[in-house]
Amino acid sequence: MTKLTLTLSAAALALAGASIATAHNHGGKHNPDLDGDGVVTLDEASAHGAQMFERMDANGDGVLDAADRAEHQAQRFAKMDANGDGEVTQAEMQAARDARKDKLAERREGRGDAMFARLDTDGSGGISQEEFAAAREARGERGSMGMRGKAGGRSGAMAMMARADTDGDRAVSRAEFDAAVEARFARADTDGSGTITAEEREAAKEARKERKGERRMERRGSN
Repeated sequence: MTKLTLTLSAAALALAGASIATAHNHGGKHNPDLDGDGVVTLDEASAHGAQMFERMDANGDGVLDAADRAEHQAQRFAKMDANGDGEVTQAEMQAARDARKDKLAERREGRGDAMFARLDTDGSGGISQEEFAAAREARGERGSMGMRGKAGGRSGAMAMMARADTDGDRAVSRAEFDAAVEARFARADTDGSGTITAEEREAAKEARKERKGERRMERRGSN
């Protein structure tokens, strides 16, 4: 199994963990807050993880491995091959790129709305000078925290893959996937309440940013 194949399973785990830690109130297939109450319970996280596993397990054999990657590649090709003639033309490839750009623009718009909501702490519908100042101060504090600590080794997704693959067979079973989701939930649930609050989600997001920054610094240092 190649490194790219491993990344299939790693990306699934990373996406599941990240969405659990950063879920917000609006809907969507990557939002585990099923009842929209602003917190994520372990039951919600587990149900969301199960849905994600089923989507990634393309051949339905109960593991994420090379066979799933091949199946997903075939599905992506078939989606681009709009007329089903077994070949992808330049026009079909351009249409696929345009569709991806549209989806990316939609996600960016959603992130912009979420950022505005975070800045507008009093919910007035506008951002005051004081709110801007508070946001700048918070970013400065988080930035200084991100400079501390020892840089990690492998990328976050590959490291997660290694942790989840407890039997070392270079594939992730449903049981291993569920265990990884539960472990990610436990790390985000810092007060052990059995739910992940908005504050815990924000802390988890910032922790991920710090780890990414540390990995970038390590890569630059090794070059």
